[in-house]
Amino acid sequence: MDITKSVVSLREKALLYGDYSTYWSQLSGKLLNCRKKLNIATKGRAKFHPKAPVTPEQIAENHEYLQLQLLTAERAWAHAMSMKASHSADTKGMMGKARSHIVSRLDKGARTAERLAQALSSSASGASSTDILDARAYAALLRGAALFEKQSWEPCLKSYAVCRIIYSALATSAKGDVFKDLLSETVDPSIRYAAYQAKIPRTLPIATIARKAFDHADPELADRIKQLNPAVLEHGDTDAKKGAEGAPTTLTWRGREVKIEDAAIAIAWAAVGTARGKLAEKLASTGTLHPKDMAAAYDDILIASQDAVDATKQAIDELRAEGVTQGDARMQSLQITRTAVNYEMISWRIGRNRVLVGENDGVKMEFGPTSRKKKQVEESEIDRSKNEAPGRQIARLKEKVVLYDGILQSLESIKELPGVANDQSLSGRIGATSQYFTALKYASLPPYPPFCIPRTETNQTKRSLAIARSHAIAGNAVNSLALIKHSIDQCKAAIPSLSDHDNDDEFTPRNIQVTKRDTAFLHDTLTGELQRGRALVEIFNSTNSNSNKPPAQQQPPTTTTAGSASTKPPLSSRLSDYPAGGVDLDNIVTYPPRLEPFPVKPLFLDVAWNYLEYPGKKTEQQQPAVGVVKQQQGGGGPAAVQEEEESGAGAAAEAEAAKPQKRGWFGLGR
Repeated sequence: MDITKSVVSLREKALLYGDYSTYWSQLSGKLLNCRKKLNIATKGRAKFHPKAPVTPEQIAENHEYLQLQLLTAERAWAHAMSMKASHSADTKGMMGKARSHIVSRLDKGARTAERLAQALSSSASGASSTDILDARAYAALLRGAALFEKQSWEPCLKSYAVCRIIYSALATSAKGDVFKDLLSETVDPSIRYAAYQAKIPRTLPIATIARKAFDHADPELADRIKQLNPAVLEHGDTDAKKGAEGAPTTLTWRGREVKIEDAAIAIAWAAVGTARGKLAEKLASTGTLHPKDMAAAYDDILIASQDAVDATKQAIDELRAEGVTQGDARMQSLQITRTAVNYEMISWRIGRNRVLVGENDGVKMEFGPTSRKKKQVEESEIDRSKNEAPGRQIARLKEKVVLYDGILQSLESIKELPGVANDQSLSGRIGATSQYFTALKYASLPPYPPFCIPRTETNQTKRSLAIARSHAIAGNAVNSLALIKHSIDQCKAAIPSLSDHDNDDEFTPRNIQVTKRDTAFLHDTLTGELQRGRALVEIFNSTNSNSNKPPAQQQPPTTTTAGSASTKPPLSSRLSDYPAGGVDLDNIVTYPPRLEPFPVKPLFLDVAWNYLEYPGKKTEQQQPAVGVVKQQQGGGGPAAVQEEEESGAGAAAEAEAAKPQKRGWFGLGR
């Protein structure tokens, strides 16, 4: 029977819908049912008689006796926890009688669990080595809880050390997540607090503290653990050993080096360095990834950096609880460490948002398949020239502006970290980075057809979603131009501060660092969009000024007056004529452009064929009608003219029949 797993399962089911009092009442009912199955329940109005201890032979004969002892110990623990929860809201704290009552309940549960572990240790019980270790760990867990409430820190530390060593061995052998969760949520925090009360330095990892406290344990128990996993007694914990080996002892931030005195911070900071290397290796080794896949690669380093932040905060809270002032050297070192680890975490959070925005921080709008269910094609085969619907473009811009806002909020949170406001160089760089992302937020028009003249402003977007793009899609070219101008001003202001300390040659994953290449690409793009925006505004103003005039004052572009220089055809349509009087630079092209017909080559091929003459081809002279010739010479009357016409028509018909017919263009086809 898996004792720890069954206990954890009972607690989770009961506490999911209730509290410790509910769990206590449920255990009372299950305990009565178990006694009825064993036929040892006290009948109604019968005198109570103390029950004899459970023997190993009874456990081997019926496993319900093991369940009976387990439910008895767990009910005593639940009773103690319910009383502790009821007194947690007391302003004066827990009184002596309440504490003694809680300790007595926990002591009863620990004694019951210890008797169960002793019975299982006998060969007559038929229990395996794993079951014996599981029972010993559960008994040590309850004994440690009783000593914790009793505030006996040295014995409490030894009991929790036995519990941790056994659960570490069981977790590596049985691959059980239940043991790992119990260690991280209950055992390790209790060991850390008991070690703090016992004046043990924080520089020692929990695994080392537990191994030292376990040295005075039962030799028989140590032999059983060595048979199961000897590495646990040698190193305390395999995972902790790996983290402690590469744990740094110092941390450098902005040229200032501080000593890491807390072991949890050192291990967490070492994990950040490992995750950073794995992230760079993964992004450099793989080819083109989807932005969501690239963002998923940042999860490990974000988790590691968050652990470092939590460890630093816990260390600071412990020092404050001791009454250490802000001027203390330990507190000053922890404040610098706090700024460094928080900056690291926010930096990678910004990097994750940058890869989600797209290539080059989302300067260009990307078009392609909108559904993952469609058949995937190569990027070179995607028709980029086909625009998406305006609503779809605005929806994409809404997603981007949320990411830009998240980046800007992260940059603002960096300014609130201790020591950042006094660092002028760092503050200036963060401000320039904020201006860079502000320019991205307000900038970059999407591709749209040339001479796209806005007609309405009823659908313009009022929110700031890469905002110039939204105004352009909605048809407000004037606001779009103003926002692009604001974006390029922000970009120019950010370039001097972001051009220093560049590392463009070395590949690094995206983070808070904005390189010179990024700012140059954004500046070039904004410069081109600024010129295009000015042209569109000019077209918009010209169209509106012409459409607002009364019909009598409007000048149709097709109307021209001879002798007027302003109504002459533009220079683009008179390139074959030499400008003897000079070039009129005010009349180069037709502006605004208008729809004009122009000849298309296939329309004249069949007509031109009748007039083509090739060398060696017998040409047939087309004679004028005979009647007409006669009439011109003055001979014959109307009857003669009619006769000559009929004879001429007959000869022409015969010649046409004898002539070979041409089919299609140049004799090809039909």
